[in-house]
Amino acid sequence: MTLDQLKRDAAAEALKSVESGMRLGLGTGSTAKIFVDLLAERMKAEMLKLVCVPTSEATRLQAQSLGIPLTTLDETPELDLAIDGADEIDPQLNLIKGGGAAHLREKIVEMAAKRFIVIADETKLVENLGKFPLPLECAPFGLEATRRQLEKAVLSAGCQGELVLRRKVNGETLLTDGGNVILDAQLGRISDPAKLAEALDHVTGLVEHGLFIGMAERAILATSTGLRTLTR
Repeated sequence: MTLDQLKRDAAAEALKSVESGMRLGLGTGSTAKIFVDLLAERMKAEMLKLVCVPTSEATRLQAQSLGIPLTTLDETPELDLAIDGADEIDPQLNLIKGGGAAHLREKIVEMAAKRFIVIADETKLVENLGKFPLPLECAPFGLEATRRQLEKAVLSAGCQGELVLRRKVNGETLLTDGGNVILDAQLGRISDPAKLAEALDHVTGLVEHGLFIGMAERAILATSTGLRTLTR
């Protein structure tokens, strides 16, 4: 099976948790995109009544094009369920997210949800987080000063690695939907994700990091031999 087929299987399984009347958070990324497509198909087939909050402008445009009713967290500050992908998942359901530069909005939406389900293919499950660079969304003002404080925070948590400014393919600095920049921390291995998250939380200038600790209740992983579910 291809990775896209595996992602589709995970998305289809998560779709079973959606019920008419729900307030739903829609994730960002390749697996979440497949979920949104499947959601639109089911809404039309079963006449489901939902309101959804997208976690990025890309997801908002996709949902709008498919006729999915949208709301905002200002209008609907509490959600029933959020479904999103991840860049890495460890056995304790700690996550790294932000490869799509949307982890700030993703974390806001998913913190507002009563339940958060992660969908992914088997390649995203790792023994230890950190091989995927950890996204650190920062305010552009005073970035070098912020970088130095982030480096100290990383060291205090027993990690080390280069913090690299994320750029577009054309070389321009990538800006998030919120107008911020991203430093990707190339750490290799994060031995204590909770300790690192706490250290990063105290850095002024950091808007949000891509560690999602203790947030997901369940991860649905599509493997070549079938679906695998991890629970916390």
